[in-house]
Amino acid sequence: MKLCMAQINTFVGDWAGNAQQVLEACRAAAKEHQRAVVVFPELTLCGYPPEDLLLRPSIGAQTEAALTQLCRELPRDLWVVLGYPRSTPSGLFNAAGVIHDGRLVAEYYKQFLPNYQVFDELRYFAAGQEPCVIDIDGTAVGITLCEDIWNPEPAAKAAAAGAELLINLNASPFHRGKRRERLDLVAERARSHRFPVVYVNQVGGQDELVFDGGSFVVDAEGVLIQRAPEFEEGCYWVALERTSTGVTVSPAQQAPELDDVASVWHALVLGVKDYVNKNGFPGVVLGLSGGIDSAVTLAVAVDALGAERVHAVMMPFRYTASMSIEDAEAEARALGVSYRAISIEPMFESFAGALADEFAGLDTDITEQNLQARCRGVVLMAISNKKNLLVLTTGNKSELAVGYSTLYGDMAGGFDVLKDCPKGLVYALARYRNRVSPVIPERVITRPPSAELAPDQTDQDSLPDYDVLDAIVEQYVERDASPEDMIAAGFAPEAVNRVVRLVDLNEYKRRQSPVGVRITQRGFGRDRRYPITWAWRAR
Repeated sequence: MKLCMAQINTFVGDWAGNAQQVLEACRAAAKEHQRAVVVFPELTLCGYPPEDLLLRPSIGAQTEAALTQLCRELPRDLWVVLGYPRSTPSGLFNAAGVIHDGRLVAEYYKQFLPNYQVFDELRYFAAGQEPCVIDIDGTAVGITLCEDIWNPEPAAKAAAAGAELLINLNASPFHRGKRRERLDLVAERARSHRFPVVYVNQVGGQDELVFDGGSFVVDAEGVLIQRAPEFEEGCYWVALERTSTGVTVSPAQQAPELDDVASVWHALVLGVKDYVNKNGFPGVVLGLSGGIDSAVTLAVAVDALGAERVHAVMMPFRYTASMSIEDAEAEARALGVSYRAISIEPMFESFAGALADEFAGLDTDITEQNLQARCRGVVLMAISNKKNLLVLTTGNKSELAVGYSTLYGDMAGGFDVLKDCPKGLVYALARYRNRVSPVIPERVITRPPSAELAPDQTDQDSLPDYDVLDAIVEQYVERDASPEDMIAAGFAPEAVNRVVRLVDLNEYKRRQSPVGVRITQRGFGRDRRYPITWAWRAR
């Protein structure tokens, strides 16, 4: 048996376009192996996650139209396995179907519906109960969908129904460490039932989620036999053979593993690329400050879109250091992007003059700092409106957690590349990108970080050291640790209580922040839905 893992990038809501991708992949596969199995990801036809599109009454008709087209046009000797939403009198199901010889010959309904982290499937789908095992050229092939592999029952039901091979269709989003979790889990299912498992995952960006591909095959011993590249579309062939002891998998080339920081970089690049392209923007614009966050954001944007689609604007003020101006220009030149400097001094003076009577008798404070940031936000949004460019904001997770950002200022924009990246990771990303080619000046990485909104200002005037801040944010936001737990683990009580209080107070800001790439197990967005108005305090 020849099996093709079709690791494709679907487009949510585009039934016709996604069906066309299936047709093109299958026609190409048929030229290599006329009689083969081609496996696509979960919910291929509508894209994942479709969210409340699944509540639209028309989705049943759209799915039927796409399936009818595929049954009519797919090469008849292929066995094609793909996912879609199935409307039935019993409810809406997350389904996988098998198309062969012009007919839908088998159908499976997902049994376990995830309803945690970024998943809301219980909102939309009914749960299936029965296994699906189909004879494909003399081999009993079981089919499951994504979350089913994380629970023992669906694989056990398939094994009890005689499955000799298990195919698992996925739309599994990326987060750091996810590759190892998947492999360990799938290997355990294979060992438990003594059959190989083919794990096919989609690739691409969808709002804050990034799907990393990395489809793979383990043998009946749970040993990794084949792995597709991460973050790349493609069709990858698997050779299987029936023997007296069951189905065996022929060893094949394994794509190299990306390390942790490289994985994050590729996730950010793919997330930006798909968000910009799928939403039809001709390019992006960002404020280039000469600091680390904007430098990394610029490099990600160029890797995602190409230098010709990236516009950088330096917006100096009286507190902007000369080295910041020099470094911003050097970064823009190294990456080959369009670059312009626009001083915010006259804008700030105009606002300050207009507000002079209103502020009479009041001391200068953070208001004037925020006004600088809002001048910059106005400049970038005006360029965005005039040139139809998406504004990339440059805030990181550490800043977003504690509210070290300005509403309608540095938070103004459409997509925050580093939204889920703590500050320490931002520095690691800069080092990684400079190993590919040196584009970020060394002193941008080594100088103390500063918003440059006041004379001689540094971030640590207002925040704990970033290594402390990042660790507390990780424990509190991603692991739900209580202040007492963190203090018992050795964190200073003053730092813990201060950071936790700031995280809780700034939910209102995060609700108004742009969407950004999710790279941890709990980002600010779909993962973490806390109230703005509340009496509860962390414990």
